[in-house]
Amino acid sequence: MPNPPRTLQSVNLPSEWTPSSWRAYPALQLPQYPDAEALEEALVELRTLPPLVTSWEILSLKEQIAEAQDGKRFLLQGGDCAETFASCSSGVISNRLKVLLQMSLVLVHGLRKPVVRVGRFAGQYAKPRSSDTETIDGVTLPSYRGDLVNAPAFTAEARVPDPRRMIKGHARSAMTMNFVRSLIDGGFADLHHPEYWNLSWVGHSPLADEYRRMVNGIGDAVRFMETLSGAQVHNLNRVDFYTSHEALLLPYEESQTRQVPRHWGWFNLSTHFPWIGMRTAAVDGAHVEYFRGIRNPIAIKVGPTVTPDQLLRVIDVLNPEDEPGRLTFIHRMGATQIEEKLPPLLEAVRRDGRRVLWVCDPMHGNTESTSNGYKTRRFRNIRSELEQSLDLHAAAGTRLGGVHLELTGEDVTECLGGARELTESDLERAYHSTVDPRLNYEQALEVAMLIVRKQEQISAPA
Repeated sequence: MPNPPRTLQSVNLPSEWTPSSWRAYPALQLPQYPDAEALEEALVELRTLPPLVTSWEILSLKEQIAEAQDGKRFLLQGGDCAETFASCSSGVISNRLKVLLQMSLVLVHGLRKPVVRVGRFAGQYAKPRSSDTETIDGVTLPSYRGDLVNAPAFTAEARVPDPRRMIKGHARSAMTMNFVRSLIDGGFADLHHPEYWNLSWVGHSPLADEYRRMVNGIGDAVRFMETLSGAQVHNLNRVDFYTSHEALLLPYEESQTRQVPRHWGWFNLSTHFPWIGMRTAAVDGAHVEYFRGIRNPIAIKVGPTVTPDQLLRVIDVLNPEDEPGRLTFIHRMGATQIEEKLPPLLEAVRRDGRRVLWVCDPMHGNTESTSNGYKTRRFRNIRSELEQSLDLHAAAGTRLGGVHLELTGEDVTECLGGARELTESDLERAYHSTVDPRLNYEQALEVAMLIVRKQEQISAPA
């Protein structure tokens, strides 16, 4: 049975919570800044800078996620594994936006429902690491934790955590947001002109012809509607677009947590849609404590070690009043474990009547290293986990309401397989990621198409 329509209701500010109350809890994955005075100076400056997003944008996204929970929308979340300051350029930003717009067009056309577009950018500058240190040729240095913390070069100077990088990260996030908003408000996302979204390097893609046929079909339908009505369909001129990042560096997030006029409570105004990563998701940890008090829609990564009881406890803490649009679970099990690990979680949440949006991240559970030393992911495993997710949700009577991907609009060769069947030797040609491998344009578009095909298969009458 579908959930009954529900509107966003007010909930109470959690007891004994402040933007800094996380400091009394165990905090994982935070860097050790050598200069406490410099850190405090940077945080004081951050607290005076303008916010990156607005409270009404945040509440609008929460409404759309509530509709996705009811099956009325599908969430597409994608972007870089870790942004770099150097990639804050018009070409990189516009190409990333083009990929997400093209994917959303495929999903809208195939799923016959609106798509919630969320970018993993304008703040995805910090990354968790499996170890605090890295050793190369007998030299041990602090791990690279993203440009918000330190630099990737393997030198002692580069790896020292620098609090001024938070100021730089805020500035580059603002530049990215400004450019994205300008593109969208200027008609870049206009459905009348999807040719704006073309990427020059993919003209001979094996998927190009299929995509062009789809675009032409949608264009014909739009022109037909406008011919009948005698007026242009103006709501096709622009789209809503939101940002997200892993809210890992809590001092930075705290400095951007504000109260606003005419709205109760606290908002994280560094992003619309923050999430908690798997390494920092302990229910009694600092990150969960911070997240329980902000009014943003929030997400939490769910890995194969999570038990049903742990998941229900997280819901009790993060969404005790079952607010629509509040909580998203992004499961990332791996293609070989999802069949065993996901169903008990789906059943526990369904049986308890909890309201969440289920999203599949088919990337992070399928990471491996090749014989020539590259960190990569095989497209066949990404595809397998995604298809299994759709099947498992259908069997459980739940709904997969979105997908979470690491991708780029650049001509990279970081994930094996896909439309051009990239091999290990291809990785050397254009492997540019500083942390995790990303889907390129062709592979990302192929993911969108396979979601549509698989959903059509599941929905087809027996």
